[in-house]
Amino acid sequence: MNHIDLVKEKISIDAVSDLARTSSCGAVSMFIGTTRDNFDGKTVIRLEYEAYESMAKKMIAEICQEIRAKWPSVENIIVIHRLGVVPVKEASIVIAISSPHREDALKAVEFCINSVKRSATVWKKEIYADNSEEV
Repeated sequence: MNHIDLVKEKISIDAVSDLARTSSCGAVSMFIGTTRDNFDGKTVIRLEYEAYESMAKKMIAEICQEIRAKWPSVENIIVIHRLGVVPVKEASIVIAISSPHREDALKAVEFCINSVKRSATVWKKEIYADNSEEV
């Protein structure tokens, strides 16, 4: 199963983990990308995300296909990306991938986050404490 979603509310890590789990898989690997409080010496107060939603979902679906081609044992792929304002310490993206064994799940998660950051039509703006911002 592929489950891809773009949401405006806080992402439930437990719900994503539950979606990924299956009785036939002994591994669920997760990546949780969170807003940190600093970047390049500046204090970050929040991130803001926008997306061309239909295109972003299409690109993520293509990434899921690539994962399945590279790691055929992968069972569930969950990719949830948050849009709008994401405060410090909250998740902006959560990826969970299940497979019978850990190696495929771990490699697939790394491939997934790197591919999403490189190709999905999701844009991030960092808002700093000094009222400046960077896209």
